[in-house]
Amino acid sequence: MTLKHFINLEWKQYFRSSYWQKNIALNILLVFFALCFVVMFLIVGVAIYPILKDQFPDKDPLFIVNSYIFYWIIVDVLMRFFFQKLPVMSVKPLLTLPVKRSKVVNYVLGKSAFSFFNFLPMFAIIPFGIMLLINDYPTVSVLVWVLTILCITLIINFLNFILESFSAETELSFLPVIAISGGVFALNYFNIISFTDLVAQAVNGVYNNPILLLVPILILIALYVVNFKMLRKKLFLDSSLKSNVKEVNSSNLEWTKRFGDVAPFMQLDLKLIWRNKRPKSTVFLVIFGLLYGLIFYPNPNYADKPWFYGFIGIFVTGIFLINFGQFVPAWDSGYYKMLMSQNIKYKQYLKSKFTLMSLSVVILFVLSIPYVYFGWKILLAHFAAAIYNIGINTHVILLGGSYNRKKIDLNQRAAFNYQGTGAVQWLIGLPLMILPLAIFGVVYWLVNFEIACLVLVIIGILGIVLHQKIMNVITKKYLASKYKMISAFSQDN
Repeated sequence: MTLKHFINLEWKQYFRSSYWQKNIALNILLVFFALCFVVMFLIVGVAIYPILKDQFPDKDPLFIVNSYIFYWIIVDVLMRFFFQKLPVMSVKPLLTLPVKRSKVVNYVLGKSAFSFFNFLPMFAIIPFGIMLLINDYPTVSVLVWVLTILCITLIINFLNFILESFSAETELSFLPVIAISGGVFALNYFNIISFTDLVAQAVNGVYNNPILLLVPILILIALYVVNFKMLRKKLFLDSSLKSNVKEVNSSNLEWTKRFGDVAPFMQLDLKLIWRNKRPKSTVFLVIFGLLYGLIFYPNPNYADKPWFYGFIGIFVTGIFLINFGQFVPAWDSGYYKMLMSQNIKYKQYLKSKFTLMSLSVVILFVLSIPYVYFGWKILLAHFAAAIYNIGINTHVILLGGSYNRKKIDLNQRAAFNYQGTGAVQWLIGLPLMILPLAIFGVVYWLVNFEIACLVLVIIGILGIVLHQKIMNVITKKYLASKYKMISAFSQDN
């Protein structure tokens, strides 16, 4: 099977799926941002030489640029780890055909070399290289320098996939990467080990002695081979059947029975959160959400900005609601077809989600009460935000879920995993966060802080009073989208 066949298969897989049309608007937006970055990098590539020459007439602009390559490497490693994923293709059908696994692995790794992360630096590096040639730098040396930067870019690319592989099995896997990067940066910042000079001298050495270009090329080849072996070992039909042996921690969750007919669904949600990596991350984020106020409340710069307390209150008391609710019903996408074939009322299913999110708001408000240490206005703002979250945001996020068509793999790495994230998750943020901030801020500006809190409470209570009618509308929307969701969840993203 040739490269042409692989590309043809992926092309058909993308355009024949049920969800690609729904991503057109988001893809257009991403293309727009990509073009903006390209233009900015082009401008930097063209302008950096005359700017450096003007500001530092006694120094070589090329050597100045080389002295900052270390910082670019650190930032690039972190950005890739958090946002770049290994490009994959549906390989299981290919494993039953006479297709060499080495060809599949080479295609996947080769595809990663064409990542936007690899292309973007070149829009600055190549124009800068052209400016060097215009200013009579040696042609061979400049070409070698450009190739060196390209090699470093690809080295970071394949290094990232190795880091991803080793961190995929652990929770909060981003902490070691951040700790190591931060440690290296600290060593350099406090001049314990000057990585800035080491990297600059290495790149300058390759520039002055082109034969040394073999060093980054050999490192690149070594990382490619390591990635190749790691992926090839995982390329088996029964690899997905292997499971880790774990001690099962079970709980009967008897306390949920007091919630009546929604108790079975609540028990399923709580077990889902406790037993799987991806939803378990919502629990870790609760801790961050509770501590979020410490960024602002002790800061004297925000002491005279109480209009901002409403936004912080929405976030602190609604952190679980926001992170768990935005993926309803995608959390159940793995068995959604089976769930919808059962003799259950859809309204009960949605009511259990509402109850769990509302309960989380109440618990988080109680846990945030110690913030009263920074002033009674903060406690009042949190109370108003909690009522608004229960009355309005729970309904908003459930309504947004009816447009969710993205499947989620519960066993994937939780940290900075954007699987299941689509245009819905981005757009839902406007009514969730911006709307209450706007309401609170406008009323505060027109009247005062207490009335702004009262308005949020009234709006929240209104949502609670109309809960049944709102849920009837939301339920009808889910029923109308039922078979579209079943079809979308049956496919791989």
